[in-house]
Amino acid sequence: MKRSYPEHWVKVIFSEAIITLESGSRPKGGVKGIIDGIPSIGAEHLNSDGGFNFNNLRFVPIEFSKKMKRGKIEIDDILIVKDGATTGKVSIVNQDFPYQFACVNEHVFICRLNKNLNVRYCFYFLRSQKGQEQILSTFHGGAQGGINSEFVNAVSIPLPPLNEQKRIAEKLDAILPKVKSARARLEKIPAILKKFRQSVLAAACSGKLTEDWREEYTERTGKELPEWEEKKLNEIIYNIKYGYTSKSFSHGEIKYLRITDIQNGKVSWETVPFCQIEKNVIKKYLLEKNDIVFARTGATTGKSFLIKDCPPSVFASYLIRIKPNTNIVSAEYLYFFFQTEYYWLQINENVAGIAQPNCNAQKLSNILIPLPPLEEQHEIVRRVEKLFALADSIEEKYKKAYERLEKLEQAILARTFRGELVEPDPNDEPAEELLKRILEEKAKLEREQKGKKRKK
Repeated sequence: MKRSYPEHWVKVIFSEAIITLESGSRPKGGVKGIIDGIPSIGAEHLNSDGGFNFNNLRFVPIEFSKKMKRGKIEIDDILIVKDGATTGKVSIVNQDFPYQFACVNEHVFICRLNKNLNVRYCFYFLRSQKGQEQILSTFHGGAQGGINSEFVNAVSIPLPPLNEQKRIAEKLDAILPKVKSARARLEKIPAILKKFRQSVLAAACSGKLTEDWREEYTERTGKELPEWEEKKLNEIIYNIKYGYTSKSFSHGEIKYLRITDIQNGKVSWETVPFCQIEKNVIKKYLLEKNDIVFARTGATTGKSFLIKDCPPSVFASYLIRIKPNTNIVSAEYLYFFFQTEYYWLQINENVAGIAQPNCNAQKLSNILIPLPPLEEQHEIVRRVEKLFALADSIEEKYKKAYERLEKLEQAILARTFRGELVEPDPNDEPAEELLKRILEEKAKLEREQKGKKRKK
């Protein structure tokens, strides 16, 4: 089999590199309500970047920790999640670890390494794709399954000379924080874009977005535009109606639009099911261009969707449909308004503490809407669509950049453990000699442990 690492490297089984493998424990009955003591580190406290998140920290009583024979954290320990959704996640306890005394709970392994190894080099390997694959190759059980202590026999670390390990770790310490910093900056973009879109909508529905347009209109035509008015929804629509109750079917002639079919402001009509509906009532529920439907219950209460083009479809009973009077109001303008904070303030009024908020036809009918002249509405729609298209373009570039950045870290680690990150030094002690010392120390440790057991 072809080596994936340089000729002057060797391979060490993780079980040979470890001098301590243990997990911790908690008092009988758990640690809920204990607000002081020794920090108890669980899977939720290990970050994906190899650090720690100490939010919602739990504690074990000091007296309990004194009796603990296993699971106490030391500097340079590598911690690995044993079970659950984040099995295999790895963090390292650096000099800047903020607690002098801390322990792990029963869901985390402590891996303490032979002093002849560079712990950060080994930590980086365990975080690499190859390291993670080897750790998780021993995963057993269902969704909440995990790994046991045998995983250490499934992981083999490509081992360069000790000085080369140090150079590699130092290089990664310099490179990877820059990747992390770039990722942190990128992660701010979705929130910025969300705020930008809300600012655009607020300006659109307050008149600020088209202030210059109104001035130009007056100069161009010599006419003053009518003032904005505030209208109730029921004054600018033809009809408001609850949806049709039916079972859904995989085949049929009429599609059956449900709340769950509307995801992120879009509908994939190919996946929308069908319903059985009598021909004499289809017309009452048939969706048409410019209709707007609302979720009237559940987590998405108040969210709306504008029908632009659709196959023959009716809407389900947990939706409300309105038909805008397009002689008075642009359906697109109305749909943009239904995404503003002013709309949501009215929808969410008096729903605090209600387990299952709802939006009925009466409440919706009384929603107040700032209404400019129809010609200005069309200009607002044009400008909002242009600005939203710009935001969408930036968002698409952000997603591609973030995806590339996510792959970059693993690409760097893969290159590292192929021996391509630093140049070898012929003056370094050969890796074979290093491995010999590691194995000798492991054998010595095992002899000492057997001696202690015999004395007992």
